[in-house]
Amino acid sequence: MQAEMTTSVNEVSIQIDGKTVFLRTGRLAKQAGGACEVKCGDTMILVTCVASKNVREGIDYFPLLVDYEEKLYAVGRVPGSFTRRESKPTDKAILTSRLIDRPIRPLFQEGYRQDVMVHAICMSADQENPPDTLAMLGASLAIELAGLPFSGPVGAVRVGRVKGKLVANPTFEQIEESDIDLVVAGTESSIMMVEAGMKIVPEKDVLAAIDYAHQNIKRQIEAQRQFLQQLGVKKKEFVAPETNQGLVDIIATNATEKLKDSMNGVTEKLVRQARVDEAMASVKAAIEALPEGHELKQISSSKLAEYLELHEAKLMREQVLDTGKRADGRKCDEIRPITVETGIVPRAHGTGLFTRGTTQVLSIATLGTTGDAQRLDSIDPQTERRYMHHYNFPGFSVGEVKPNRGPGRREIGHGALAERALLAVLPSQEEFPYVIRVVSEVLESNGSTSMASTCGSSLALADAGVPIKQTVGGIAMGLILEGDRFAILSDIQGLEDFLGDMDFKVTGTRDGVTALQMDIKIEGISLEVMRVALEQARRGRMHIIDKMEEVLPQPRQDLSRWAPRIITLHINPEDIGTVIGPGGKMIRRIIEETGATIDIEDDGTVLIGSVDAVGGEAARDWIVRLVKRIEVGGVYLGRVTRIIPMGAFVEVLPGKEGMVHISQLENRRVEKVEDAVSIGQSVVVKVKEVDDRGRVNLTIKGVSAEERAVIEAANPPA
Repeated sequence: MQAEMTTSVNEVSIQIDGKTVFLRTGRLAKQAGGACEVKCGDTMILVTCVASKNVREGIDYFPLLVDYEEKLYAVGRVPGSFTRRESKPTDKAILTSRLIDRPIRPLFQEGYRQDVMVHAICMSADQENPPDTLAMLGASLAIELAGLPFSGPVGAVRVGRVKGKLVANPTFEQIEESDIDLVVAGTESSIMMVEAGMKIVPEKDVLAAIDYAHQNIKRQIEAQRQFLQQLGVKKKEFVAPETNQGLVDIIATNATEKLKDSMNGVTEKLVRQARVDEAMASVKAAIEALPEGHELKQISSSKLAEYLELHEAKLMREQVLDTGKRADGRKCDEIRPITVETGIVPRAHGTGLFTRGTTQVLSIATLGTTGDAQRLDSIDPQTERRYMHHYNFPGFSVGEVKPNRGPGRREIGHGALAERALLAVLPSQEEFPYVIRVVSEVLESNGSTSMASTCGSSLALADAGVPIKQTVGGIAMGLILEGDRFAILSDIQGLEDFLGDMDFKVTGTRDGVTALQMDIKIEGISLEVMRVALEQARRGRMHIIDKMEEVLPQPRQDLSRWAPRIITLHINPEDIGTVIGPGGKMIRRIIEETGATIDIEDDGTVLIGSVDAVGGEAARDWIVRLVKRIEVGGVYLGRVTRIIPMGAFVEVLPGKEGMVHISQLENRRVEKVEDAVSIGQSVVVKVKEVDDRGRVNLTIKGVSAEERAVIEAANPPA
């Protein structure tokens, strides 16, 4: 007899702009703390949440791990790797993991120190409905199902604008048509996270799209609440650790003046840090002086650092809200001094050095041919990228010893933001048939390196001669919020990023926004605060663009001498095989003899790239001759390739031969073909006919003196 297992499967649906999103629990992964399936169309995500049973001791942060996985079985494909397994996550998967993490992390209760893992697996992708916002929605529900101390639920919506109309959770096809690609996550009352790429959109339209997203988020949250109530889910009790008042008092007594001194108009990061270290030393000395057995003598270094940072944050926030004066002496809307240089790396195709205060980034642009495009092996419809931005953050930029082990999640995220910021101003492939790679090297860091990377990259592209439509500038905005009082900070430095409530990055041109990224450390902000931040960011962006355009007002007219020149020509698609040749023999020969790179597209577009202009033209001429049709009556300079008793074969175009009958060699009787021509000899021939089998009959004696003179003049001896 077969045993039967009974399971309780529960499901709820949410309508979003005519699409139905299903949330289901109780069928899969039942041993996880919380698990749910999220489905829209044929895109399906499994999201689980598990919390450790024990508290992680000796740490001053919340150990949350979020992993999003793309499985190629989701689109019915076998992985292309040697092992035929999914290997390291794609950049898109890493970016989606960050999207899930950013809105949920601030909503866990302060002091919670149990390890939590949220794991999302895309099990089916219909390549119509993007899976990322579905995974974000599933993460909220999985955490709630696990009963963790979480101030949710959270909703997540993507918004596009197609033909002037806002669309929630658009398809991939609609995203391509849209001038807005905006992802918003939030609670019922507040916005938690924004991530967007736009095609130069005014701020008022950005706010309208965010508001539209929030209305849909509210519906998602209401559906989750009703679902959780129906399931009878209850949160586990959590009591935050009590504040050690003795430690608070000793820090206030011994560190306050030195910490205030570190915020008294200090512009150098190292000088400020030295004064913070002095404050820490004073606190440690005071603790050392306490009687033996005093409880504060047992305080760990990490706990001491945590409390000192909290006190530093309190002083910094009070100073900004009470006086309007920031730690480095600036006003809230004031931007640090900016310097700009271009063309400083001799052999690079384009460079931009952007320095703002003590943040400095060098961006280097490289132009490549079509074959340099990045091939993408993912579950999304996009199969290649022709514009890439890579961001590197070495340890020396903050005076630390740190081995280089490849890009982490932060580097990939910052690179993607700067890449998205510039997409709107890049020329089309038809206008500029190059693959473009920009690398931003962070040389000094004191806040807002991603925005410095955006500015440096805009300069590098213009310096390389890329015909970008407008200059793009970027600025990072901060927030200090206490009750009803708040201050928006322009161009935040590291201190304000670490101890403030918001990191809101805005990029754009003089005409509008191209990218947004907002993260907060509190339980959301209102649309009104966002409106103020966007307007202040716009003013700051204009100032930054002014500084950039003082140095490079428009893209250079000429490419770097080291950049490849690309020649574009179009051939009949039927002739592609002729150019490639059997087994690629012909195209390899052209590449080897001219030094050019050749890319041929299915529509017959041929892109020839060469740093050497002579090599590029030689490859172009070769291809033109290859695809040129032999015309009856046409006169050509050919080469004798072989001889038979009845005549000579002459190659009139690359790979195309005809035969000169022995009777057509000269205006006299020729006894032996070898008496008139020899193998390898150049001869001027005329096409007499092309028979119904494609055979070409040539003549030498039928070429007039005028025709011979024209051909010989066009092809002088080497």
